[in-house]
Amino acid sequence: MRTMAKAFTICATSWLLAVSSGVAVASAQTSGAQDAAPSGFASGAEVQAQLREMLAAMKPDQGFMWRPLVRDGASVAAIEIWKKPGRPAVHPAEAEYAIVLEGSGTLVSGGTMADAKVKNANLVEGSQIEGGATRTLGPGDVILVPAGVPHWFGITGERLVLLGLKLPGAK
Repeated sequence: MRTMAKAFTICATSWLLAVSSGVAVASAQTSGAQDAAPSGFASGAEVQAQLREMLAAMKPDQGFMWRPLVRDGASVAAIEIWKKPGRPAVHPAEAEYAIVLEGSGTLVSGGTMADAKVKNANLVEGSQIEGGATRTLGPGDVILVPAGVPHWFGITGERLVLLGLKLPGAK
């Protein structure tokens, strides 16, 4: 089962990176530009190395760390490490897509966010989500939270590790 989850994660990650870069995989393979490292690719070994580096860099009381893994202009796929739950959030103009790489947790999404406070143009935080749907998260799970939908990640083990990407919301 774990092998299937890893294979699914690799396939889903490849799809995510191809879509986020706006470049078809076939055209990248036939372009002849083999000498420059692509900005939209990280091997499984590179993903694991970055995860190890991030875990080593986290302070004992630090609950969250985010670090870009691959990018194509403004599009960034990043590793997120959650050791403590954050605040409920809404991204008004961006959908949030993520794949659980390791660990376990809970996603609460939908419903209404209480005590909403605008942090910046891309982030509204609140104190809790009322009436949202609760889902258990584990390795290989895929998450897509539409733009404007409240969501919150809880941690049920030592940590929850996501590969996350923000996507422009529907217009």
